[in-house]
Amino acid sequence: MLLLGIDLGTSSIKVSVIDAQTNRRIVSTQYPDNEAAIISEQQGWAEQDPNLWWEYTKLAIKKLNITGLYNPKHITAIGIAYQMHGLVIVDRDQHPLRNAIIWCDSRAVAIGDQAISDLSSTGFLASHLNSPGNFTASKLAWVKHNEPELYARIYKFMLPGDYLSMCLTGEINSNISSISEGILWDFKNNRISETLLDYYGIDQGLVPDILPVFSNYGLIKPEVADELNLSRDAFVSYKAGDQPNNALSLNVFDPGEVAATAGTSGVIYAVTDQLVYDQESRVNTFAHVNHNSSQTSLGVLLCINGTGIQNSWMKKITALGNDYVQINQLASNIAIGSDGITVLPFGNGAERMLKNRMVHAHIENIDFVRHDEAHLWRAAQEGIAFSFRYGLDILRQNGIEPKVIRAGHANLFLSPVFQQSFAGVTQVEVELYDNDGSVGAALGAGLGAEIFASRKEAFAGLEKHAIIEPSHTALYDELYEKWKDSLNRKLLN
Repeated sequence: MLLLGIDLGTSSIKVSVIDAQTNRRIVSTQYPDNEAAIISEQQGWAEQDPNLWWEYTKLAIKKLNITGLYNPKHITAIGIAYQMHGLVIVDRDQHPLRNAIIWCDSRAVAIGDQAISDLSSTGFLASHLNSPGNFTASKLAWVKHNEPELYARIYKFMLPGDYLSMCLTGEINSNISSISEGILWDFKNNRISETLLDYYGIDQGLVPDILPVFSNYGLIKPEVADELNLSRDAFVSYKAGDQPNNALSLNVFDPGEVAATAGTSGVIYAVTDQLVYDQESRVNTFAHVNHNSSQTSLGVLLCINGTGIQNSWMKKITALGNDYVQINQLASNIAIGSDGITVLPFGNGAERMLKNRMVHAHIENIDFVRHDEAHLWRAAQEGIAFSFRYGLDILRQNGIEPKVIRAGHANLFLSPVFQQSFAGVTQVEVELYDNDGSVGAALGAGLGAEIFASRKEAFAGLEKHAIIEPSHTALYDELYEKWKDSLNRKLLN
């Protein structure tokens, strides 16, 4: 019995096939090989074509199939992880009406700011645990205000993972965890947010059907099964945003457990059983994958938009043919502190932890005689680690005090420089595991299809790769304070 996991990322679609008997990954791949483009027609805008997501998903699955390492007909259940907070709108024929407005798009910031100003007296933060910000509901309100003719044609709106599920099954549905990403779940009343829908003038009929996270979202369509050589009995049994799914992939379910990721964006995600919210909405609280009417399980999420994208941008501009392994090796030859260079990695849209400010990325203190590419590479990774510390301090102000942070041995956490910088400046032990989002989605599919009898059975194959102990903490503290001074100067501008 096999499980298929799909991870709809910003840069690519990653897919994995898992053997449910052994919990072992048989094979993984991604498509495209190069990073997918983000469309930005105006400053602060970020879009992608959802039709391409679907084409890339099919090509990734076909790429897996031709390995010959498994029989595609033996895939029983499919799980989907996806980039959070995006907006996809479709007509009655399930055709996208426009490009998806994705997570790092900032066009709806002013709309969300006005909403929380107007709704603050209603106790909105206490019931929704977030400001509307530039999340999915506010993006939809932007479409309503700015593209009214197109808005009038909307049959349903959905999150990116819901769209991919629709392409597979023909069914349009979502779940509490996903809908809470759009700030459309009222935790106090345990229902869709009538407050925000009414405020924005959005018809509740546009909301997808709401199912449990672990659910039967629909059988795969016969024509899709035939095209992908899958069984017509396969079904989608799990959907979650990439950060709740990353936590699931690391077996982070219980209060006090914390996960981190450093892909295109960077996230610390802490599980709690309390209705936690930040008064300034610098961090955000969403329903975790195991949240339901009888169990409060929430993920407090710190997001930094400009992390891995800062690293990849630096590689593209300066690497001159070096790959990430070579970059990381050369960066490790530079002393901690990068010989005085400071990098602020905030060039990927408005940053929620900076109160939705768009600070932009900055590189400071370059000396043309003493510094070379390796100094820049180390400074970029240190600057990203310092931004994690800045966000973690906000989480600490909200009662989150992690003793251990779990992360997948992937993306920036492949770099010894970043591992050392992250643990040193946060002063928290890091456990690295050989897992990723597509594997997590496959395991989630097994839980949703009740192929696994328990969580313990589902995560029996989870292997710890390494433990990174904090070191050089006094030096990192000193460097962090200088980095924070630089950030504060930019925030005053």
